[in-house]
Amino acid sequence: MKTINGRKTEYEIDDQFLKRHSPRAMSGEKVSDEELMTLFEAARWAPSSYNAQPWRFVYAMRDTPEFENLFSFLIDFNKSWCVNAGALIVTISKKTSGKENKPNITHSFDTGSAWENLALQAQNMNLVAHGMSGFDYQMAKEKLGVPDDYNVEMMIAIGKHGKIENLPEAIRGGETPNDRQPLKEIVFKGKFPS
Repeated sequence: MKTINGRKTEYEIDDQFLKRHSPRAMSGEKVSDEELMTLFEAARWAPSSYNAQPWRFVYAMRDTPEFENLFSFLIDFNKSWCVNAGALIVTISKKTSGKENKPNITHSFDTGSAWENLALQAQNMNLVAHGMSGFDYQMAKEKLGVPDDYNVEMMIAIGKHGKIENLPEAIRGGETPNDRQPLKEIVFKGKFPS
């Protein structure tokens, strides 16, 4: 067992999993193209069913019209802190695979693997990567021209670490890494509990 960031494991795991969390405090500094492409490179190497690689990413850098477009999808709560993001990303998954465009039932799951790779790479680069569901999915689909055989999954704010005191006061308390459910509540031998 180990403790990092106030998080305590039940079994020995690599430190990266305890260090990674989703802060909201960002500095407003720009993120470089190379930094962002490095995150996408990590995402690219995620595992997927039949190697379908269903993940797609639409991104925008701060201080651009594209950023304002993606920013407009966010709910007000997320706008209050994403205003300091260096980049915004809309994560999309392809619902079909292969030349026959057969349904891919793991498209969302596999795209989640790509998100995790991106998040861990951001942690390794000392960048913030905060995933969000608090945005208008239909607006994102329409404004980005996402075809019907794709699903809008989530948005991600990327940035350089900022000061907690620069966040709106109401959300400062959520900046510390949170805990996880015990293994006995999420892992079951042989059968799902009734």
